[in-house]
Amino acid sequence: MLNRRSLIALALTPFLAVSAFAQTLPDRITIATEGAYPPWNYTAPDNSLIGYEIDLIKILCERMKIKCDVISQEWNGIIPGLTVGKYDAIIASMGVTEERKKVVAFSKPYARAPNGFLTSGDNDLKDLPDAGKGFDLSTNPEDAATGLAAIKTKLEGKVIGIQTGSTAAPFAAEYLKGLDVREYPTFEQLGLELTAGRIDIAIANVTAFKAIIDANPPGTLVFTGPTFAGGLLGLGTTNVALRQADASLKTAFDKAIDEVNKDGTNATLTQKWFGTDISIKE
Repeated sequence: MLNRRSLIALALTPFLAVSAFAQTLPDRITIATEGAYPPWNYTAPDNSLIGYEIDLIKILCERMKIKCDVISQEWNGIIPGLTVGKYDAIIASMGVTEERKKVVAFSKPYARAPNGFLTSGDNDLKDLPDAGKGFDLSTNPEDAATGLAAIKTKLEGKVIGIQTGSTAAPFAAEYLKGLDVREYPTFEQLGLELTAGRIDIAIANVTAFKAIIDANPPGTLVFTGPTFAGGLLGLGTTNVALRQADASLKTAFDKAIDEVNKDGTNATLTQKWFGTDISIKE
């Protein structure tokens, strides 16, 4: 039979667990973003950081009751910077891949973001097959392979642009071998090369293309072909990256992300920045 002291201890257990969690959660953290990936995150003329993820960071930090400082970090060094303690989290349209999971931990997803193709309206690549179809490299690899084979034939002799360090980089290396694939350090440079006609087609997160589409006259740049997720491209979602040891901070982010997706806050935010709801529905 449990004595009175045991009953009191059991009653206090949830309170103590919450208290321990609160004590281990930092009062202030630094979050890194790229600052060059509109409309997710980018730098305004006054050098302030703006975009969907900047707005989201403010809301998540309010929900977690943590003060957050946001800094920009070049994409190529963004994960190493986290692991050495330069900052505490990354919110930069980062997808989950098996390689990244070996180095960092990921929160629950806060938005959906498959990869796709963008070309100019006067390029014959505007008519790539399987337009609007979504392929998953993990759940249906045979179907995806058939679709990729048809696309690769169309890309022969064309110049393909991707961003260095993005999920499109290993995708191109694996599935577009032998083609003319060129890498650019920032998404802004990739967009400029496409707009200027120095590349024929770009591969990236489909939501990132909205900014350069909107910056040009209607029809100048157009989506083409299908979208891809899974496998080397990750889950087709965007997640907060954290150090693997920071379990309490991950728990806090997971809870805040759940809240903003369930109460519609994130749906409103994604509609504002992307013109469509890409929040997570469970």
